[in-house]
Amino acid sequence: MTSARNVGRSKPARALGAATLAAAVLATPLLTAPASAAPVTAEAVTAAGAAQTAAAKNRFREPDVAKLAGKLAKQELDWEACRFPSVAPATEERLLKVKGVACATVKVPLDWHNVRNGKTIDVRISRTQTSKADKRQGIALVNPGGPGGSGLPWGAAMAERAPKLAESYDFIGFDPRGVGLSTPLKCTYEVPEDPTDVDAVNRAKVRGCVEGGLAPYITTEQTAYDMDLIRVLFGERKTSYIGYSYGTWLGTWYAATFPSRSHRFLLDSATDVTTGSLQLTWDLQPRSRDRQFQEALLPYVARNDAEYGLGTDPMKIREYFERAGGTREFIGQLYMAQLILPAMYDTTKYPSAAAAVTAVAKSGIPTAGSETDRVEELARRIIEAGDLDKHQREFVRDAKAAVLDELRSVRKQQAATAGQTATFDATFEAIRCQDGQWSQNMNYWQWWLKDQQRKAPLMSPFNRVPLCAYWPTANRMPKPHTRTFPKVMVLQSELDAATAYEGGLTSAKKLPGAALVSVDNEGSHGLFPYGTTCVDDPVETYFLTGKQPRKKFTGCQALPLPAEDTTHEVGGSLGKHGKIKIKMMTDKVKEANRLTRDLLRETNTASGTEFMPAP
Repeated sequence: MTSARNVGRSKPARALGAATLAAAVLATPLLTAPASAAPVTAEAVTAAGAAQTAAAKNRFREPDVAKLAGKLAKQELDWEACRFPSVAPATEERLLKVKGVACATVKVPLDWHNVRNGKTIDVRISRTQTSKADKRQGIALVNPGGPGGSGLPWGAAMAERAPKLAESYDFIGFDPRGVGLSTPLKCTYEVPEDPTDVDAVNRAKVRGCVEGGLAPYITTEQTAYDMDLIRVLFGERKTSYIGYSYGTWLGTWYAATFPSRSHRFLLDSATDVTTGSLQLTWDLQPRSRDRQFQEALLPYVARNDAEYGLGTDPMKIREYFERAGGTREFIGQLYMAQLILPAMYDTTKYPSAAAAVTAVAKSGIPTAGSETDRVEELARRIIEAGDLDKHQREFVRDAKAAVLDELRSVRKQQAATAGQTATFDATFEAIRCQDGQWSQNMNYWQWWLKDQQRKAPLMSPFNRVPLCAYWPTANRMPKPHTRTFPKVMVLQSELDAATAYEGGLTSAKKLPGAALVSVDNEGSHGLFPYGTTCVDDPVETYFLTGKQPRKKFTGCQALPLPAEDTTHEVGGSLGKHGKIKIKMMTDKVKEANRLTRDLLRETNTASGTEFMPAP
């Protein structure tokens, strides 16, 4: 759940699945596993099973981390100058000027359920010192999502973005175990006999991780214990927390495990934290992305016909885009992953995404020259397709660079030979796969792939059987207790393309004492601070006083999109009780799906469908 935003923007970065989309889905052609294939056996995950069985035994008892950690709870932190390699140099320079910014390395147990073995790993943390003595309420940890997003700069970033809260809280950033400047997780595996066999590659990757030693301990549960050790080392009785995207899952896990240590918690752009695993969140992503593309992005292009020249009918624009290849052509897939989708996660980037749709619809995807030439040419066309300001042009150039990096990575993987030892960054997969059991029924995944082709044809070319389908786990989030779970705030946008509105709504309904602020006609992933009193005031009041909105559900209106001075009604509708009424398969989405399927049928005829440039 990682987005392409950076902490220098006005909204949060690192959303569920975005940064991993190309690497996870575009690396090889879609080759599904045979229905009869069996998952990796439980014997292959002995270490993971031992750690997770211990977790299950202690699930309903609040752990005493200070006691568990022993000498580690008394370690002296060596504070030093920070470096934030995950952000742009200019952003890093600015964040380092935040009052009291410093970094240190915390030694944490490798396995919180077997601390006595003495094995440790490193967690890199950052602090700020912005709170005022007469207003101070303690520390607040920040996680930007992922799983696998670098949170180290986010202490300083949050202090900069929320100055009113910074007077009461010292924000703490951290790279969770397995991430960034903390002890990293890389898994090695032997390339199977047929490197194009996705089933065999998946099994080899999982086997390489679970037998590699570190992976069984790169989980949300272990990170939650690390977070409480950070609280202990700061000498705080409680901690507060702001989490975006996957960070909402992490925050809920912490609060369910350490309810008496939890102060104020914001779950922004929430996963469905009430399920036994993260599978549902990822199951919904293709459809939620298709929904925002059709319900919000294409209507934006149509409303701004004077700028983009594709007409005023969003469905006709979709037809032009699909006839030009859409996401079924490799270069088109790369630009969807690295430009259009990130713009859907941050709607201030809509002009760049609209220009990309326009460039493809009017001129098609370039076919002449090398792959690098084609990437460069499409970027040039995108920049020429809209009146982009320098920030939007920079966004397109950054996307082009990411596309070229991804292209090199894909070709390197495809060049792998049987028996060769390969290495991959495994934190994202280790966490999402080990935080609760995903379906290991290959018949289900065969059905799911076909179902996504029907219900989410825009994103279906990216889908494949996930590594989690091969990864056994005994881990499970503790169930929040109605009497002890802290009151939390949840923020959710209507057309969130990463964590669907439906998941956030369910979380708010089922978490004890949760209050939800919904933003109608908004698609951005990661909202606070949003820039309106309707959205921001309830959050600030909650953090400063502990008071939630009087009603459980609060509905707010979105800000206008770039170059528009009016907020337009899209998707569903805001009900009188503060909840948004919207279907995952809206009438417009159904119509677009039928259109796409009809075009695909044409391409299967002898004549095929020829590219017809938009007028």
